[in-house]
This record gives sequence, structure tokens and C-alpha cells, in this order.
Amino acid sequence: MSLAPQEPAPATLTWAGCWRGARAIMAVLPPVFVFGVAFGIAARGAGLEGWLAALMSVVVFAGAAQFAVLDLWTTPVPWLPLLVATFAINARHILLGASLRALCRGLAPWKVYGAMTLLSDLNWAALIAAERKGERDLGYLVGGGLLMWATWVAATVIGAVAGGLTLDDVKTYALDLVLVAFFATTLVGLRRGRVDDLPWLVAGLAAMGAVWFLPPNWHVMVGGLAGGLAGLLRDEIKRPG
Repeated sequence: MSLAPQEPAPATLTWAGCWRGARAIMAVLPPVFVFGVAFGIAARGAGLEGWLAALMSVVVFAGAAQFAVLDLWTTPVPWLPLLVATFAINARHILLGASLRALCRGLAPWKVYGAMTLLSDLNWAALIAAERKGERDLGYLVGGGLLMWATWVAATVIGAVAGGLTLDDVKTYALDLVLVAFFATTLVGLRRGRVDDLPWLVAGLAAMGAVWFLPPNWHVMVGGLAGGLAGLLRDEIKRPG
């Protein structure tokens, strides 16, 4: 007698889930803190007042995009290139959010969209890893995101107060690569086996090509889309006829 596949438990959003997510993200707070201090220092070096750098971290909460803004920060502010660069970098959040669609099914829209305001690469990766072990609480994303946001803002303020360095100094000491290195190690931890190799390879090659042939920052979105499409094609080929 064959058994029907068991339906996953319904999604929830609870304080208990928030607490689990916050505890899970604590291990990655040191690199987030270092990256935030680096941004605060770089922001002051680029001419932003400390309060404006802190406000940017409070409202934007997107490290890579905030660093890209500093490269474009002049007087007058070039709003169109700034918006295009920010979209190119943060467009990956569309893919990250789409990957959580099944987990969010059944939740009220205000809960889903509210949680997505705290979406970042790290708490997304933590939730994906926990979901494979049965986690069905979107609070896991919220708790981790809130703790990361608080750490990011506090670190920005400390860096802005410290000052004394420029954006070039931050790059010289490779402080802007702290989270890049951490993302790479996180990605390795998420690998499920050979099933992920093709999408990852396609994403990497597409991103490298975009770095060479497209304007700055577009490689983030191009790599994400190419990898996602490769994964979709792989699943379609393996699906039973």
C-alpha cells in the first residue's frame, strides 16, 4: 500500500520563531559588525555626516548597496546612476524572496511583506538551512534580521564616530571583503551535493561575464537570474514524464 506524500506543516510567524532565528544568527554577527564599522568609516571619508550614515543604515539596511552609493556620492547627487546601481545590487532579493514563496503560503500579506523588509543574504541562508530540518516559522527570518539590523546600525555609528579613514583605505585593508568571504563559506555550507553544481557554475560564469561586459554592479542580478534559470531547467529535465 502506497502512502500519499505528507503535506508540510502550515507556516507560522511567532515570537518563539523570532527567538530561534536570533540565536541562530548570533554566530555571524562579528563579520556583520566589522563590515558595519567599515561602512561608517568609509561614509565619513566620503563626506557624509555621521547622522546621515547612521540614518542610511537604519532605513536602507543593505551593506553592498550602501558601499556602492559611496562610490557615486558627489554634489549634486547623481540620482539616476545611484538608483540604477542600487537596483542592480539589490535585485537579488527578488530571487531570495521568491525562494521563500512556499514557506510564506497561508500567512497574511502584512506578515509576509513585513518580514521581507528584514530579508538579507545571511538570515535567508539561515532560514533555508533550518527549513531543511523542518522549520516552518517565518519568525526565524524576522528574529535574525532584527538582530542583524541592530548590529549593523550600531556598528555604523561606531565607525562614523571613529572616522579617520577614506573609502580607499577601507579597500586597501580589505574591510569591504569581510562579508564576501563569509558569504562564500556560507554558500559551501548550503551545498546539497552535485545537484547544486550546475546552477552554481552557470551563476558564477554569468556573473564573471557581466563584470567584464556590463556596467558595474549588474553582475549580481545577472548571476542570480542565470543560476535560477539553470536550476529551473535542471528540475524540468529531471521531472518524470
